[in-house]
Amino acid sequence: MEMTVTAVARPTRTPVIALLGPNAVSLAGNVLAALAIPWFVLETTGSAARTGLVGFFTIVPTVLAAFFGGGLVDRLGARRTSILADLLSGVTVALVPLLHQTVGLPFAGLLGLVFLGALFDAPGGTARTVLFPDVVERAGMRLERGNATYQAIQRFSQLLGPVLAGLLIAGFGASNALWVDAASFAVSAGLVAMAVPARVSTGPAQVRGRYLDEIRAGWSFLRSDRLVRTLVGAIAVTNLLDAAVTAVVLPVYVRDAYGSARALGLVFAAFGAGAVASSLAFGAVGHRLPRRTTFVLAFVAVGLPLLVLVAMPPLAVVVASRVVVGLAAGPINPILMTVLQERVPTELRGRVFGTLTAAVLVAAPAGVILAGYVIEGVGLQAVLAVIAAGYVVTTGSLWFNPAVREMDAPRPAREPRRESVACP
Repeated sequence: MEMTVTAVARPTRTPVIALLGPNAVSLAGNVLAALAIPWFVLETTGSAARTGLVGFFTIVPTVLAAFFGGGLVDRLGARRTSILADLLSGVTVALVPLLHQTVGLPFAGLLGLVFLGALFDAPGGTARTVLFPDVVERAGMRLERGNATYQAIQRFSQLLGPVLAGLLIAGFGASNALWVDAASFAVSAGLVAMAVPARVSTGPAQVRGRYLDEIRAGWSFLRSDRLVRTLVGAIAVTNLLDAAVTAVVLPVYVRDAYGSARALGLVFAAFGAGAVASSLAFGAVGHRLPRRTTFVLAFVAVGLPLLVLVAMPPLAVVVASRVVVGLAAGPINPILMTVLQERVPTELRGRVFGTLTAAVLVAAPAGVILAGYVIEGVGLQAVLAVIAAGYVVTTGSLWFNPAVREMDAPRPAREPRRESVACP
């Protein structure tokens, strides 16, 4: 006779480490590309408008892939999707320098490759987001601490990526720097394949019915939760402004004021340094802090230093202001991801996180393409002033929104993972 009893699974941090490593490599490659591609366009065309157009073709496919790719993650399984997405992204990035250095790469061809690279990359990011709560639970970690560690790794990538990009672009040119970006995707795919156990995830979800109906399920969840709906609206606006700053404003600003790819790498790395320190600090004490107050104050503090750039100060002042932005940004994503992980059912994670990514990025392409043309029309300083004011007003209004008070609602109890053990 055989009897089944229930036992608490022994916590293990191996899957957490195995997932964080590939994610760091992939993110560092993305940051490298975020600098190398705009600089490549500025080197070859000298046009702020064309730089904005490339940013547009980077973000639009990210929105589309996030919206439609969430269901794909649920169907294929998060681990498998992560591997495939990295491999395909790496191939498209490698084609940019390959074609440029051989048969030539027209601007329309560059736009096409940028579009495909972003299209493949988004499902990979969604897949790793879906995997992460499970590996955190298996490690016996608090969600706040796990998410803060995840964000610290991401911010470290934002620290390392710009430094690497600045050195590579200055030393070898933007085109050659993209070879390193392509290699990073291959490394990420290999690490996930070898180091993330297949048993970490249940694999493909048991989804049935029409694909579009499954996608609508993710959208319906976002619409039905007023806190999530409010946060998505505010983040969509700030992402529009952030995308314009990252993809167009800062590259043009640094080129005009300092004329150096190394300076651009330093400006981006300064943000990463502040964000790493802040994320690590939040990981240690974040679970004791009031979520709403911390989230809103940090969000407002991200926008204020943009006003410093309007005065076109020396490089040291710009770097210091970006450190402050990074310090303020540290708690934002860990709090946001913890709230979402607590509220989203496990079986809907792929669709909801994919739809959410699409929703918060949907306005960003307009910000990127408009920034390039508006800079050429009214000037860089006017654009910076409008972006800073819009950021502070949008984030500050969250304090007065009653839905945001739900962030401080009692946390749902998280029971330890249990497994069935057969006893004779």
